[in-house]
Order: sequence, then structure tokens, then C-alpha cells
Amino acid sequence: MAPHDHSHGGKGHAHGHGHSHSHASNNERATLIAAILTGGFMIAEAAGGIIANSLTLLADAAHMMTDSVALFLAWWAFRQLRKPATPELTYGHHRMPVLIAFANAIVLLLLTVWIFIEAAGRIAAPEPVASIPLLIVAWLGLLVNIAAFLVLSSGNRESLNIRAAVLHVLSDLLGSVAAIIAGGVILFYGWTMIDPILSVLVGLLILRTTIRLMRESAHILLEGAPKGIEPGDIAADLTATVPGVEKIHHVHLWSLSEERVLVTLHAVLAADADAPMAAAGIRARLADEFGVGHATVELETAGREARFEAADCTGDPGPTPGHAH
Repeated sequence: MAPHDHSHGGKGHAHGHGHSHSHASNNERATLIAAILTGGFMIAEAAGGIIANSLTLLADAAHMMTDSVALFLAWWAFRQLRKPATPELTYGHHRMPVLIAFANAIVLLLLTVWIFIEAAGRIAAPEPVASIPLLIVAWLGLLVNIAAFLVLSSGNRESLNIRAAVLHVLSDLLGSVAAIIAGGVILFYGWTMIDPILSVLVGLLILRTTIRLMRESAHILLEGAPKGIEPGDIAADLTATVPGVEKIHHVHLWSLSEERVLVTLHAVLAADADAPMAAAGIRARLADEFGVGHATVELETAGREARFEAADCTGDPGPTPGHAH
């Protein structure tokens, strides 16, 4: 087996672990508060939708129910990040928020389909809608969603899970705006068709953002390469900048989460190269230039192999026994 080097680092780690923990704490607190706000108002909105016979309110209430569940799941996912790695989960629980984000996208997609089906039935056979209860509940819903949005905005917007939660709340906010418009039109003009029409419009807006969220989270779950980083660029950069490196090949990169990039590669060294120094140079360059949070580097020299491991990107690698292919 080729010499082996494990390294940890990354642009995001330049701020220190305390900064990372601060982000995690803010995200956790924000999602919990938003979940409580959303879940608490969902019951009132569902009751108002039944009383007013408004599809827009009922759709938004159903949406708020899934949002409340999704936000509580997001809060739970952030708590999982505190857990250490185990023999079964050797990278820890960093994938959990991405998995929750993907599940949220699926739920939003199914909800949008339900809104479209229900709206089609209402357009084909219009039903009476009570405008006053609709307006009262819609305005209250708007205030609750604005509060939830402001709370979530205090979290780290680079987090897929926070972005998923924000999308949920924004789509709820749009639902409340649509309900207010629908209530006003019905109150002043008596045109009940506006209710299902606006619910379709909200559904289309939800669908657009949901598809984008699903693509991004699925890309990470499928271990796709992070955006903006190409294996060829890594190989060319390391060959040109790290002394003793003659060739880089077998480059594989993926994301454990949206904030943690992982790389494995083989580095062919010159016969007179200092292997530990080359390993340290590769680690540092990957961390500083490409934001790599964990690197596995196999060093290859002229017929000789050794393994080097390091606890982090700044420590000197120490040799451990290797074995031949």
C-alpha cells in the first residue's frame, strides 16, 4: 500500500472551532424558536381555513404543519452534530443536516402536488369563501412567519439545513400574503376563484425553490464534487506549488456536508524528495487554497512506500509502518 497521510484543515477552520460551535449553537436555537412559532400558529390557521372554507389557508396550514415537523427535525439534526464519531459512523453525524434537508425537499414537493390537485378541483367547482376570517388569520400568519424568518436569519445561511428551513418559512410567508390578497379580493369583489388561483401561484414558487434545494442536497448525498473545485485543478496546483511533487493522480473529492470538503489522492514524489515535508506541503496547500477539511494522501516514490499520518494540518507527520501492494 502507498504511503498514507491523513490531514484535517480547511478555510472554514481558519476561524477556529469556537467560531464553528457558535454557528452550530445559533443554528440550533434559531430552528427551535422557528419550529415553536410555526407549530403553535399552525393549529389556529387550520381552524381558520375550515371556518373560512379557504383553500389558500388550508394549504398554508398544511404547509406550516410540515414546516413545523421539518424545523424540529432540523433542530434535532443540529444536535446530532455534537455527537462524536463512532466505529459505525466514522465521520460522525455531519451528513445528518444534509439528509434532513433532502427529506424536507421531498415533503415540500409532495405538498405542492396536493395544492395543485386541490386547486384544480376548486377551479372546476368554485366554493364560497368567508373573507373576514380569512383576512384575520392571514394577517396573523404573516406576522408569525415574519418573526420566524427573522429568527432563522440569525443562523448561518451557508448551512443547507438553515436554507431549507428559511425556504419553508418564506413559502409560508408567501402563502400568508396570497391569503391576504385573496381575502381582500373576495371581500370587495366577491370573486372566490382568486383563492385557488393564488394557491397555485404559491405552489409554483415553492416548487422552484424546492427543486433547487433537492438538487443541492442530493449532490452532496451522492458524493458529488463541491462546486468550484475540479480534480484537474487540484492536480495541476499541487504539482506546480509543492516541492518534490512530480505528479498527482487518482484525485477524488466530495463533501461530507456543505461545509466539509474531503479529498483522496496519490502523489508521486521525486526520488530525492523529503516525503514528510511533501506530505505537509500537500496538506497545507489543500487546506489554504481549496478549503479541504480532511485529506487522505498516498505518497508514491521510486519503488519505496511509507505511511505518514498527522492529527491536523499544522502538525508534523509521523511515520508508521506501511506495507507493499
